[in-house]
Amino acid sequence: MALDSDIRDSLEQLHEAAFVWSVSCARGDREEAKEILQSAYMKILQGKATFSGRSSFKTWWFAVIRNTGSDRRRKATYRKVLFFEWLSGTPEARSESPESEAIANDQARTIRAALEELPERQREVIDLVFYHDLSLTEASDVMGVSIGTARTHYHRGKEALRDALDKKEADYVSA
Repeated sequence: MALDSDIRDSLEQLHEAAFVWSVSCARGDREEAKEILQSAYMKILQGKATFSGRSSFKTWWFAVIRNTGSDRRRKATYRKVLFFEWLSGTPEARSESPESEAIANDQARTIRAALEELPERQREVIDLVFYHDLSLTEASDVMGVSIGTARTHYHRGKEALRDALDKKEADYVSA
């Protein structure tokens, strides 16, 4: 995809500041900052991030960098969790007893039931982020809402889900 000359010029003018911001988003890791910035540039080239003019170009560009860094951290954390689960033993050693498998299935059903009680938008954004591994930005695009709206539903949904699960746990303990 060919970049508009104004966008290309703006990116060139902001490159140094963008790298400094990327280092901040990478929590000081310069190599990770390079990866974040490269990924952010790729989002623009691939048309996944487009400037709509609703803010200044710099604000938009720094948000793309921040979101890219957040996405990379979230995905890296997810990969680490899966890796440590894999390291916990051979498949045979990791296989669960019928009791623990039943407990895990019961917990999954409890979480799904609590999710079903949420308002539609909250349930949808949580489902997209947690079960489909989308970023909030991607989820907002899927839902056809602004990122701010998606963020609001996401945070309210997490709080409501936490409250519902805490209540179910309290009911279980008192029974």
